[in-house]
Amino acid sequence: MLSTMEDGKIVRGLAGIPDEGPTILVGYHMLMGVELVPLVEEFLRERKILVRGIAHPTLFSQLTENQTNEVSFLDLLRLYGASPVSASNFFKLLSTKSHVLLYPGGAREALHRKGEEYKVIWPDQPEFVRMAARFGATIVPFGVVGEDDIAQLVLDYDDLTKIPILSDRIRNNNEQAARMGVRLRADMTGEVANQTLYVPGLLPKVPGRFYYLFGKPVHTKGRQEMLKDREKARELYLQIKAEVQNSMNYLLKKREEDPYRNIIDRTVYKAFSATVDEVPTFEY
Repeated sequence: MLSTMEDGKIVRGLAGIPDEGPTILVGYHMLMGVELVPLVEEFLRERKILVRGIAHPTLFSQLTENQTNEVSFLDLLRLYGASPVSASNFFKLLSTKSHVLLYPGGAREALHRKGEEYKVIWPDQPEFVRMAARFGATIVPFGVVGEDDIAQLVLDYDDLTKIPILSDRIRNNNEQAARMGVRLRADMTGEVANQTLYVPGLLPKVPGRFYYLFGKPVHTKGRQEMLKDREKARELYLQIKAEVQNSMNYLLKKREEDPYRNIIDRTVYKAFSATVDEVPTFEY
């Protein structure tokens, strides 16, 4: 994990993350949200910060409970203080000066189609910027790459809906969620409005490495004009979106220079030289 200091210098680790909240970590949602657990664990380990996520409401519904095993990823979400995504929960987290993890792309980004790897799929509306300005929150944009180094997407939504039995199951599960009151971004249009949940078909690979880059903190304190000026809020929103995309472009290029990108190389290095946290990476 890399972060950016106030002077723009990129450092290894999370030193660039503000100590105090409210802070909003705004980033890209990799396939199936595989970046979540390492991110939350590293914030706890290195900075003793509990990152509060806001997740798709279906994860907290009875539908999910009925499909949950004894210990699951969803249990981990609850353990780490995740809340269903809503304006009221976002408000509560900011009012308690939390470090909030936010994915504007939501399920549509985490369940992207083939050819959409590392494509930022966000709504047109600056959903979180005005709320951030209301609390004077610090926004930290971040990019993350590595999903294509652990699995290949072989069956996406378009493929699965062409298979009758799987198409029926996807439709039935999402209709059941809707009947239980789980509706997200129903008033939106475009790609981000498609928040259909399903399990894609994946082909595992020999694992590579996840790379995170947290950008320079963006301060909204003293910028209350964005509460009334929608154009200024939109400008900041587009700036943050561009920084997330640029961070991923940087990581995609730099990872080609990492001699320890492959898990085998890292394992050998760790066995003879260091812990996994000290395995070198590319120069930054």
